[in-house]
Amino acid sequence: MNRFFLILSFVFAFSFIEVNANPIVDMLDRIDKGASEKFEIVITNNDKDFFELSSKEDKVVIKGNNYISIATGINWYLKYYANIHLSWNEMSHALPNPLPAVEKPIKIESNVKYRYNLNFCTFSYSMAFWDWERWEREIDWMALHGINMSLAITGTEGVWVNTLKKLGYSNSEINEFISGPAFTAWWIMNNLEGWGGPNYNRWYKRQTALGQKIISRMREFGINPVLPGYCGMIPSNTKEKLGIDAVNTGLWCGYKRPFFIMPDDPNFNRIADIYYKEQETLFGKSDFFAIDPFHEGGVTDGIDMSKAGETIMGAMKSCNPNAVWVAQGWQGNPNREMIAPLKKGDLLILDLHSESAPQWENYMGHDWAYCMLLNFGANVGLHGKFDAVVNGFYDIKDRNDSSLCGIGMTPEGIENNGIMYDLLTELAWREKRCDKEVWLKDYITARYGVCDSVILEAWGILANSIYNAPKENRQQGTHESIFCARPSLDAKDVSKWANSESYYNQNDIINAALMLCKVCERYQGNNNFEYDLTDIVRQAICEKGRLVLKEIKSAYEKQEPLLFDIKCNEFLNLILLQDKLLSCRSEFMVGRWINSARKMGKTPKERNLYEWNAKVQISTWGDRNASENGGLRDYAHKEWNGILKDLYYNRWRLYFEYLKNGEDPNNIDWFNFDQNWANKKHCYKHKAYNNVIDIVKEVVNFL
Repeated sequence: MNRFFLILSFVFAFSFIEVNANPIVDMLDRIDKGASEKFEIVITNNDKDFFELSSKEDKVVIKGNNYISIATGINWYLKYYANIHLSWNEMSHALPNPLPAVEKPIKIESNVKYRYNLNFCTFSYSMAFWDWERWEREIDWMALHGINMSLAITGTEGVWVNTLKKLGYSNSEINEFISGPAFTAWWIMNNLEGWGGPNYNRWYKRQTALGQKIISRMREFGINPVLPGYCGMIPSNTKEKLGIDAVNTGLWCGYKRPFFIMPDDPNFNRIADIYYKEQETLFGKSDFFAIDPFHEGGVTDGIDMSKAGETIMGAMKSCNPNAVWVAQGWQGNPNREMIAPLKKGDLLILDLHSESAPQWENYMGHDWAYCMLLNFGANVGLHGKFDAVVNGFYDIKDRNDSSLCGIGMTPEGIENNGIMYDLLTELAWREKRCDKEVWLKDYITARYGVCDSVILEAWGILANSIYNAPKENRQQGTHESIFCARPSLDAKDVSKWANSESYYNQNDIINAALMLCKVCERYQGNNNFEYDLTDIVRQAICEKGRLVLKEIKSAYEKQEPLLFDIKCNEFLNLILLQDKLLSCRSEFMVGRWINSARKMGKTPKERNLYEWNAKVQISTWGDRNASENGGLRDYAHKEWNGILKDLYYNRWRLYFEYLKNGEDPNNIDWFNFDQNWANKKHCYKHKAYNNVIDIVKEVVNFL
């Protein structure tokens, strides 16, 4: 392993000297082979990021000041001129020949400097087992949506391996510190160490190489990678191993956190220097570093926070004098005392949950970005705050008394609720608030290639109900699926941290789904429509389940055993129906998640470790203490085909049997029940095996 990482250092040292490729041509040809020949790309100077659309003979001319601006212009043209909507479920599409002409040239400028993407959690909840093919599509998606700055943590394991080797740690000691693949985010955020491992040597090699490709492609486009900076984190055995008196920063959800080196200890700068040199050797020099010490409740007793801020910034600046510290505005972070001495312009704060809990007034005049969190735990479910997102952004911009300089997407999980990300990213290119009805009509027309009045009416219902949670709503993402909840007659949420608030009529969602079902045969084969049909009908079945559970509770309390039995069976059949519906799209199948994990391994032991990581994350999340007492169980639950039938259905069936037999369901060891599913090897299908148009004909009889 020593020799391997020495070789890595030499191989990657020359990988980021200069990038000359034009990524736009290749991106266009990935969208549709030969598409690059239909466009003329022109780069020109401008004071602000901009794109300009026009036509010249049989070509569409996209002019911009850099590749990201041009990619944004391409996406704008495809949506608003060609009625083509590229999204997570469809990143390629045949372009018309000839392309629709731009009758009157338009020029659009960005109204913010930074357009940021990703949360640490996204890398574990959505991206833990992505290969380069999937990452390539995602970077295209970023470029098309105007992202010019993105978190990039893939391969950080390699930086730490090299750093700890330099400090004298052995292979086994390093593996005790670095987490397993599905829990990397919380290790990097200083929340835990070692959980999910130990890793195999091949994993470090794979992640380092993948991280290099990701960062290289980002730089080709002009997306600034935000690399994890050094915040003073060190393995908790540092006293025994290195003789360093680091600080114990407490527990996170039952897990022991890594320790923190005091800012006045010369070892801080010594280790930071090693870390940044190893990082630059592997991934090149960065202008932005993500640093979040004491994330989610880290104990700071006895630490001079002002000195900590200066030391962290000083270590970063010694690596790159022009570097900017990127911090998450989340709960009590960043600490005001810590950021007080920092120079304006050296710190960019991501106001992580601007649409629900803005904190920008606590940032002491430092630069900040308006961010939408939207999703927690990569849970499945329709959710959005359409009016609150739009009005929140423009209300702040209109004040002109804040240091707002960016907009950002900071979801814990992606590949769902794409409408909200389209909306958010467009705010950066719209000087004024959009008309909601006009925007929605344009979105639907692009999404399906046609504006059907029935579809538009159904989406109007959704946009003004489940996608329009009020500004004061503070819940963590979607109303979690009742099917995934730990069984109870009073079940409302799934995870401990959820706090769902009733803000929409459940029957509205059911009616919108039924409207789409009535016209579904017209759009058979339309990929975007079939994806949305699956997702919206899925939500309707979930809403129906909530209503049926209330009937079950009523029958139980009124001691009506026949009705109770009928309603329990109806509820269980809804779970099986949901499982069947979700077999129509691979995006909603647990087999895709598990298969992608197993594909990362080369040996049976490696594949089993990665499968275990994948299954534990979406069930117990942690060991018994962290899961039950730390509140992590079911946090990342998934309403997916496969797990619905094999885990959630069996949970509810057992619970109902206990009630029918007069037994106390509190005696059920649910942790053991879930752990058995996570540990059991089962071959799940990972490709769709039913047709949604056929299945929804069956579903309508149950709604």
